[in-house]
This record gives sequence, C-alpha cells and structure tokens, in this order.
Amino acid sequence: MSTISWYEIPTKDIERAQDFYETIFGIKMLNMDNPNILMRIFPVSDMSKEISGAIVFNKDFYSSSDKQGPLIYLNANPDLQMILDKVVNAGGKILVPKRQISQEFGFMGLILDSEGNRIGLHSVS
Repeated sequence: MSTISWYEIPTKDIERAQDFYETIFGIKMLNMDNPNILMRIFPVSDMSKEISGAIVFNKDFYSSSDKQGPLIYLNANPDLQMILDKVVNAGGKILVPKRQISQEFGFMGLILDSEGNRIGLHSVS
C-alpha cells in the first residue's frame, strides 16, 4: 500500500495551471470546483486503487512555492524527458534536467510549474 493517498498543488491562476499540466502530460483534467475551492483533478481510471491529486486555488488557504514545503514527484513514465521537452513552451522552467538516481530507481528531474511551484518528475527510463 502506498503512503500517499492524495496531493494538492497550489495555483495562482487555475486556468493557466490547468493548461500547463494538460499540455505537458497530454491529459484532460476533471473540474471539481465548489464554493470553497477551485479544483482540477488529475485523471485516473480508478480513484479507489490509484493515487491522484489536484491543482487547487483558494487564496486564503494555499500558496505556491519554489523552495518551501513538500516536494512531490509526479509519474512521468515511460521517460520523463518527453515531459521536460514540453515544460518551457507550456510556461514552466526546468530546474534540474533529467538525471539518473540509480539503475534500480530510475530517473528524476525538477521543474518550476506555471504557478511557481517546484515539482519533481520521476520515470523508470
């Protein structure tokens, strides 16, 4: 069982952030806005069995950060370089280019998303 069950990535502009993540991952996010929070969920086939999360906006509850707070790694399989190649054109920045962790644990990279969040990427190749 995974120790992670859900994550939320702060945004300053939910529409811009949605466009960024949909562009780099080639996905369509699910709109789950409610009166207290604007939320776009990363798609999964089965929420009861897969880890997912969302980009979120509530100016009084979240703050984007490039140095503080937790660092999450998003699944960039099969090769995170395919994701990194889209980051700059989508409005982000590459902080750490693709590098090998080890033969056993694969590769990682770090980006700054369109909202100023430091986000990790991980892939096996």
